[in-house]
Amino acid sequence: MAFIDTAELSSQVKSARVLVVDDDPAMQRMIVGYLTEHNLRANAVSGRQGLIHSLVAREPDLVILDLHLGEDDGLDVLRELRTKSVTPVILITGNRREEIDRVVGLELGADDYLTKPFGLRELLARVRAALRRRSMDRLSPARQREAVFTFAGWRFDQRNRELVSPPGDTVALTKGEFALLSAFVQAPRRTLSREHLLQATRVHEDVFDRSIDVQILRLRRKLEDDAQAPRFIKTERGVGYRFDVDVEML
Repeated sequence: MAFIDTAELSSQVKSARVLVVDDDPAMQRMIVGYLTEHNLRANAVSGRQGLIHSLVAREPDLVILDLHLGEDDGLDVLRELRTKSVTPVILITGNRREEIDRVVGLELGADDYLTKPFGLRELLARVRAALRRRSMDRLSPARQREAVFTFAGWRFDQRNRELVSPPGDTVALTKGEFALLSAFVQAPRRTLSREHLLQATRVHEDVFDRSIDVQILRLRRKLEDDAQAPRFIKTERGVGYRFDVDVEML
């Protein structure tokens, strides 16, 4: 049985860079100050432009994103972020009644959320938990067993989290889409139940089962010439979905 080096795991968490995306200067100072006091490297930007600039300069290890930015829609910012990066994201939402924002945010690939008002100790705990999950994923021996798959001219590199189309274009995947495609390529031409796919994608407990259908549709739009008449991901009514193509593991 292989074990993860806990000392290295702790070192990676402590050296992680956290980016706070919020247009409220007081909130920025409060979060950044608290995280810094607890030995995390944190800085803040005000909105979409600041986030994109930071991604270009150096990708952070985790993003804390307020969904209620001034001129920018937080969900649109998250959607754009997920086309460029798989960095873990913790959402900050305005109040407990905005359930739809949380659900959509999680379906777009966010990893966790906090609802205002929240305690800084809870935020710190969630940040550390997200960073540990990211570091464990990087250090896990299972990562060494990740493979490169090809199907119908497509190339899917699990280790590098990269999907390349037949013409050679890199196609960005959200966390959920990556997990779905991983489940499909490991079981080609087998019908997988929605329950199996829910477990494979480890969807947040607050996301309804219907989210699998949403993620399937989004993955189809990236893989298929016509998402309404799919060639790869077939629906087995009342059962689940089947990846109906031959897959080769390199």
